[in-house]
Amino acid sequence: MRCDMALSMLLSVSTFGLASMTFATDAPAQVACSGHKLLPIPRPESSCGDVKPQIYPSPDGALRALVLPVDVSLYATPDMESRVVIRTGNSDTLISKDYSSPRGANGYYVVNAKWSPDSQFFVYSMSSSGGHSPWSFPTMVYSRQKNRIAGFSDMIHGGPTVSADFHFAGPHTLIASTWRQPGSLDDKVAVTVDLEEAFAKLPPSSD
Repeated sequence: MRCDMALSMLLSVSTFGLASMTFATDAPAQVACSGHKLLPIPRPESSCGDVKPQIYPSPDGALRALVLPVDVSLYATPDMESRVVIRTGNSDTLISKDYSSPRGANGYYVVNAKWSPDSQFFVYSMSSSGGHSPWSFPTMVYSRQKNRIAGFSDMIHGGPTVSADFHFAGPHTLIASTWRQPGSLDDKVAVTVDLEEAFAKLPPSSD
């Protein structure tokens, strides 16, 4: 009798343990909604509805730049590709640029962004959403006076930006990194550009 009761209790405990293990295994995984990640399985269509844009007010408070998640592919977090919008304090849109791709894997997302100290330029560096050319961080510059977005590469004779990091020296002088020689990815060199002078030298925009 005692042996039968002990066996019965052991089976009950074992069954409870297996049921608990099955429940833990079947529990839904937490949806990743940020972090620039590719996902092994698609997330639900209605997921990540509360993802908010990153907002960068200009130092003088007159403008603000927004980096919005484009959310094209369900096999990636919503911020895997970006759209950049420049607006006034009255919420009027001055200019916008979409860096998404049709299937969400061949565009770009913003890595770093900041205004120049004089509030005249908004600069942002990007990375490929599909992991292409991981050494390259295309950098773009918005000019408040010109109301135009131009590639920083065009200001340094077509050279690439090989780091997402950059900083300002003075009101609107940008310091970023390019390669010393074409193809020398491990040999970076700092490049300093006065953005006001650089925009004055650019050919007219074809947009």
